[in-house]
Amino acid sequence: MNVLNKKSVEDIAVTGKKVLVRCDFNVPLDNGNITSDQRIRAALPTINYLLEQGAALILCSHLGRPKGQVMPEFSLAPVAKRLGELLSAPVVMASDVIGESAKCLAASLKAGEVLLLENVRFEAGETKNCPELSKQFAALADVFVNDAFGSAHRAHSSTTGVANYLPAVCGYLMQKELEYIGGALGNPQRPLVAILGGAKVSDKIGVIENLLGKVDTLIVGGGMAYTFLAAKGNKVGMSLQEKDKYDLALELMAKAGDKLKLPVDHVVTQEFGPDGFNKVVARNEIEESWESLDIGPATRERFAKELQGAGTVIWNGPMGVAEWDAYAQGTIAVANAIVESGALSIIGGGDSAAAIKKLGYSDKVSHVSTGGGASLEFMEGKELPGIACLNDK
Repeated sequence: MNVLNKKSVEDIAVTGKKVLVRCDFNVPLDNGNITSDQRIRAALPTINYLLEQGAALILCSHLGRPKGQVMPEFSLAPVAKRLGELLSAPVVMASDVIGESAKCLAASLKAGEVLLLENVRFEAGETKNCPELSKQFAALADVFVNDAFGSAHRAHSSTTGVANYLPAVCGYLMQKELEYIGGALGNPQRPLVAILGGAKVSDKIGVIENLLGKVDTLIVGGGMAYTFLAAKGNKVGMSLQEKDKYDLALELMAKAGDKLKLPVDHVVTQEFGPDGFNKVVARNEIEESWESLDIGPATRERFAKELQGAGTVIWNGPMGVAEWDAYAQGTIAVANAIVESGALSIIGGGDSAAAIKKLGYSDKVSHVSTGGGASLEFMEGKELPGIACLNDK
């Protein structure tokens, strides 16, 4: 599958047509109030383009995990309100997904108007990729646009099934993800440096295996580093590790050779919490009742040095327990080094994206991915169903 060869909204005529757009409006809510509208804003380029082209828009998305039940707390009503404010135009909200309300409103929709369907996961068939539900989605529109990269790794009715019955293309957000991550893995500016963090090796085995053949340097920090260090016989104390992954870690290290860089010192504590006493120790000096919650200063310097002169940097996963200030220094140092490197920089979703945002660096990196799980599977080299289903150019 050549992901860069997929048709986009610009490759299809939409004037006077009804366009079903799968968005990622899975926004964080607090008592029905949206705490971050980033995902809604990310959909605006595609929505605005389609409206300018004279299309009538039927938008759909999931929110949370209602598991096929109608649950008012997961209603997309707050999204309709916020989107209307951002567009300075009314967004009509259907009271169901493919019921009477959705069908009537879609049928009477005119060019330049926007309709938002209720949460697609209120339908039990959505996550089962039910063909009947996919057909009912398709019956509402003439064209399907998938702009939800965050759900591209899910084969659901509104992400892939509907593409069996309508011409299907990607929106601008999806296109941007494909160009950045696909380009970085397929034809990177070199040297290509990947930085992986987070808790477990098991979460990122596929990513490591896929990246080893592509990168010039692979930096590993966070909790997952301790499985590698322990496999080599280093003392890691109470630090997070997966003993059943030692053999795999040794195998990966043998394959990687000098490409793989691991921490040389650690910030350790005896109390897992934001305020416990901590100290810095060298590699192999973590005592039995101590655990590492961040990379140490010497490691930060080394990792920063590896990033100097990089052509492309991919970062996924924090270097420590970054939500606590005492153990966020490694993650901050990596973020600073990425920005200072001047490299084409791609930040994977989740905690890395949160760290970049917290530091105010969102506009200083090339691309912050909107999909945590999707970007990981993409980096693994897996075929993402929400992309595979789109029409080739």
